[in-house]
Amino acid sequence: MASKATEGLRLSEDQVKVLEDSFNKVSKHPDGTTLMLIAAECGLSEEETQKWFKLRNAKWRQAEGLPAELGSVLD
Repeated sequence: MASKATEGLRLSEDQVKVLEDSFNKVSKHPDGTTLMLIAAECGLSEEETQKWFKLRNAKWRQAEGLPAELGSVLD
């Protein structure tokens, strides 16, 4: 069963591991250069990688009890 973060993307276990490691150890919001490097390491386009991070951030924020979209702390 695919998680929401991988919905629409066909990812191998290795790709998911690289993405999750990057999310947890490098940055939840990678800059352009970092995103490009992660995409290259995974064999994905930058757009696919950016989509994965956007969905994964929403999942993380929901788990933390925060609004799914980035916004004010008072939202």
